[in-house]
Amino acid sequence: MLNFNNIIQKNPYSLEKKIKYKLFKNFFTRLNYHHYKNCKKYKKIIDNFKFKLKNKKNKLEDFPMLPVKVFKSFELISVNKNKIVKKLISSGTSGQNLSKIYLDKNNANNQMKILTKIVETVLGKQRLPMLIIDKNPTLTNRSVFNAKTAAIFGFSLFGKDYCYILDENGDINYQILNSFLRKYKNEKFFVFGFTSIVYDYLIKKLSNKLIFSDFKNGILIHGGGWKKLEKLKISNEKFKKKLSCKINLTNVYNYYGLVEQTGSIFIESKNCGYFHASIYSDILIRDNNFNILDKNKKGLIQLFSLLPTSYPGHNILTEDIGELKGEDDCKCGLKGKYFVVHGRTKKSEVRGCSDVR
Repeated sequence: MLNFNNIIQKNPYSLEKKIKYKLFKNFFTRLNYHHYKNCKKYKKIIDNFKFKLKNKKNKLEDFPMLPVKVFKSFELISVNKNKIVKKLISSGTSGQNLSKIYLDKNNANNQMKILTKIVETVLGKQRLPMLIIDKNPTLTNRSVFNAKTAAIFGFSLFGKDYCYILDENGDINYQILNSFLRKYKNEKFFVFGFTSIVYDYLIKKLSNKLIFSDFKNGILIHGGGWKKLEKLKISNEKFKKKLSCKINLTNVYNYYGLVEQTGSIFIESKNCGYFHASIYSDILIRDNNFNILDKNKKGLIQLFSLLPTSYPGHNILTEDIGELKGEDDCKCGLKGKYFVVHGRTKKSEVRGCSDVR
């Protein structure tokens, strides 16, 4: 069993480049070998690369990465199948192949611990009253979650007195919303939703005349669903401005993450507008020939995570385009790499947590 305790106790954005790299690579190397030993399909992939795992000269960027689509085609598990307690399924349109991610109890617990460490930097340690811009999800099987439901339940860990503002028909329930706003108008509260849904309901459909108060004490964390807004030419800056003008909501944090690396989210710093890699994750940008790009150059995003232990999702080449902006020198004061995401590659499949309801 890989010991996560010496990493999990540290501040997510506290380590400078050299210290983080040594700690990260040491754990990552052992994690990679764990998957090699315990997942036959992953072993076959690594062997095809003729990659020597035990070569001490290996750099982080040398380890073979898995294209994110591989989780749509193969069942990749690095623990005994009877240990699996939860299956996550990526959201998408009907007829698409969906990624399937298998979690044992240890992996699921570590995801929650790390998500907590990261989100606490925004919300603090106390659970806040939580307003969810969605319908209350219904589960027929509590061991199988799609990406959207998994995200709602995952972030619910930081809330209390949950309020889902959409009714079964997908309409805003103003009675429930106003009850929540009356109760918590003078204290901090947590707002969560997927980006396109937040845009549809808090910006386009919400009637200011029908709400009791504004959202000035709210803290919004949102992610996914940018594809729809890109078509409407709504940038992150425009999105924030509209929320501020419409409902006086100014504490807004975007996050970036994949169901294939659940828990390893990259959250936006309010002071700079960039996504930041924590000490539990890392990122590289590669060109179409998979060469590593320097900062301020757009390319494919490669994501590393120390969290996946029950499946080999620790080193993934995504279908997203990003741009590294720097490391350890962001004006917001957070250590680590910081970057922007420019959207999906044009040839990639359409997929997302909230583009399709």
